[in-house]
Amino acid sequence: MAVAAVSEAWPELELAERERRRELLLTGPGLDERVRAAGGRLPPRLFTLSLLHYLEVSGCGSLREPGPGLAQGLPQLHSLVLRRNALGPGLSPELGPLPALRVLDLSGNALEALPPGQGLGPAEPPGLPQLQSLNLSGNRLRELPADLPRCAPRLQTLNLTGNCLDAFPATLFQPGALPLLSELAAADNCLRELSPDIAHLASLKTLDLSNNQLSEIPAALADCPKLKEIHFKGNKLRDKRLEKMVHGCQTKSILEYLRVGGRGGGKGRAKAEGTEKEESRKKKREKKQKREGGEGEEELEASSKLLLRVLHVSENPVPLVVNVHPEVRDVRPFIVGAIVRGMYLEPGNALKRFLTAQTKLHEDLCEKRTAATIATHDLRAIRGPLLYGARPPQDLKIVPLGRREIKAKDLVRQLQLEAEEQRKQKKRQNVSGLHRYLHLLDGKDNYPCLVDADGDVISFPPITNSDKTKIKKTTTDLFLEVTSATSLQMCKDIMDALILKMAEINKYTLDNKEEGSLSDTEADTVSGQFPDPKTNESAEKGGNSPLVVEQVRVVDVEGSLKVVYPSKTDLDIAASHITVIR
Repeated sequence: MAVAAVSEAWPELELAERERRRELLLTGPGLDERVRAAGGRLPPRLFTLSLLHYLEVSGCGSLREPGPGLAQGLPQLHSLVLRRNALGPGLSPELGPLPALRVLDLSGNALEALPPGQGLGPAEPPGLPQLQSLNLSGNRLRELPADLPRCAPRLQTLNLTGNCLDAFPATLFQPGALPLLSELAAADNCLRELSPDIAHLASLKTLDLSNNQLSEIPAALADCPKLKEIHFKGNKLRDKRLEKMVHGCQTKSILEYLRVGGRGGGKGRAKAEGTEKEESRKKKREKKQKREGGEGEEELEASSKLLLRVLHVSENPVPLVVNVHPEVRDVRPFIVGAIVRGMYLEPGNALKRFLTAQTKLHEDLCEKRTAATIATHDLRAIRGPLLYGARPPQDLKIVPLGRREIKAKDLVRQLQLEAEEQRKQKKRQNVSGLHRYLHLLDGKDNYPCLVDADGDVISFPPITNSDKTKIKKTTTDLFLEVTSATSLQMCKDIMDALILKMAEINKYTLDNKEEGSLSDTEADTVSGQFPDPKTNESAEKGGNSPLVVEQVRVVDVEGSLKVVYPSKTDLDIAASHITVIR
């Protein structure tokens, strides 16, 4: 009777167990009552689903603690999303150890402290040894655990926005403590001081400390070797010139100002030290440029090089802009876009290789679309500006790839029926194709979508693109988008990987002259488009012509910049066979 009652109360668990699912989403209006009946915890049966890689429980005001058994029962978990619940004031028992966890989202809860035994996991041995992204934003944290670097030594992204922190633990900035940390966000806290030891974060690229109580910015911040983006708005700085600069100047100018000691730093030791450090950095930059081919024309001309040329938004007479509406915040808030020109997909299996590479990225880096989703479009079929928003399933219409126009609600239902039929025919629990991603929309009141200036939905992540912008063999210029519910850095990392793969595919195609098969020719004829002779001629002559990557700006409804890609910190590729021309 007890087992039957649990099955009736939690049909999602029974279904996940029967279908041996690797992803599970629990949300929706009925979740509150069921969790309350379970004592404010997740049901113990959930922790018997040992195959789970992705678990999300969100929007549940009665969930106060995950409950015992999570670490022991879900050892293969890659992503754990427990946002917008009522977790707090601590985590009892602690979450870890979770040896495979890469993404942890605890945002929008009521956490006040994460002490040993009620926190993220043990420090010795590390409880979260593979964790890359940690989101603790929107809680009530007064302090961070001092053992965080030992618990999660491979952390890359740390989001602490909207808490009650007045200081960072000294252990966070110890030499070698977090060698991979590239993004630190702690806006809207009560921070009073920033330690000069922050310079020990050797991989730091983005720092956001807006709206705190800082009175000074340490000059040592300029010694962060990879720092490219800083935000200090909303702090009452003693140096009024610096305060003015953080509201209107680029990061480079602010760091230069700090480097020479700020106002009055032109005299004495501060300037001498700043000049000496700048000379040292200049020499390092020159060596790096020589090593990576930044100066040597012979290296740029070498046939073994892959070339990427970045076109700045200021160089583009008609730059593409993506406007983000606030309703995506609770659905899929992060998006990055880019334009790539010069792809050569017409001969042989070039298009197939490109689509296969995209599928492989979805499987690996995107963690089967649970971490992020890639969409690629024929740029000629798009008219900007674009709008990224969210709509109710019954109001969202799209012409999916290879299908007729349909409402998102009906498309999802149609795919669900196809999945059931597929299971029956193949007599197995797992399904293939788009059917594998339907669970990512479970419990969502609104679905994310990207809309062009004609009002057509061109993308419905994480499910499908529109047939209107389908990539064809004749496509040479592409618009790329990466969306995620995890982090902006995740979008950027995957976009980097996608563009690098495109450069490799393009060079292989140009180096290996393939003849188009009959099916290739038929595909072009059916699409009603034929290869441009000029495009083909230039491609054959320029075996090492660079792909051009155009910046795309993403702005909010007021026009304020959210992200531009690629920025100076993006496409920072250390591989010797790649040269990025900026």
